[in-house]
Amino acid sequence: MSAETTHVPGSTPATAPDAAAALPTLFLSHGSPMLSLLEAPARDFLEALGPELPRPRAILVASAHWETAQPSVNAVERNETIHDFHGFPQALFELRYPAPGSPALAARVADLLHEAGLPCRSDARRGLDHGAWSVLRLMYPDADIPVVQVSLQRGPGPAHHLELGRALAPLRAEGVLVIGSGSFTHDLRRFRGQPLDAPDAPDIAPFCDWMDAALREGRTADLLGYRQRAPHAVAQHPSEEHLLPLFVALGAAGPGARAERLHASNTYGMLRMDAYAFA
Repeated sequence: MSAETTHVPGSTPATAPDAAAALPTLFLSHGSPMLSLLEAPARDFLEALGPELPRPRAILVASAHWETAQPSVNAVERNETIHDFHGFPQALFELRYPAPGSPALAARVADLLHEAGLPCRSDARRGLDHGAWSVLRLMYPDADIPVVQVSLQRGPGPAHHLELGRALAPLRAEGVLVIGSGSFTHDLRRFRGQPLDAPDAPDIAPFCDWMDAALREGRTADLLGYRQRAPHAVAQHPSEEHLLPLFVALGAAGPGARAERLHASNTYGMLRMDAYAFA
């Protein structure tokens, strides 16, 4: 498909501290780790997105690549870069994103989750996995904004993650940019060495179009039941971890939030790189 990119709703480029109150929450598709090295429309979009947003005080990421039995948050002073992949060029393993952490924000996240009946553990060792740093190093290459991660849970599904996001909604008014990092489609079994710009598989557009309409129309019940209601849903997400960050971002935007698609493109003919803002 051809790439589609739109303006972030309700935001203007800004660096003033009080501008962060206007921040939306975001769902970003991080795709393959190779996005850090290759030219692609999704990379261009992410590089342009950071400067377009008001500068956040801190960033909280729910990544598809950290799953724990119960919610966990990393509480570190400085984030290590986790290279949680294999079989890629050495240049990827040499990339670093040494963003500061924020034990204070980690404690705030844990408190909010506890208040919502979601006990949260603190992890004093974990850094940033590639679901977090691969998008952040394009958006904020100076790595000078504190970053904290909150984990997903394998098994509870979309409703649990929407609830988790809703518990974090107060962070928007505190200058924290909440990002869910996953992939709009994610069936890696389809990769056969095809080029980055390979044509879309025919069953991808019906799923993505259904999801886009449900998001824009605020059909939360349909979204929570997407595996039964969206065409080809299980084919696009054999497991759910790459779509669950979307529900965290949706919930964190607060009641009545509106969705807007910021970008749509495809890599390798199978990974849709769509991005959404909720405000």
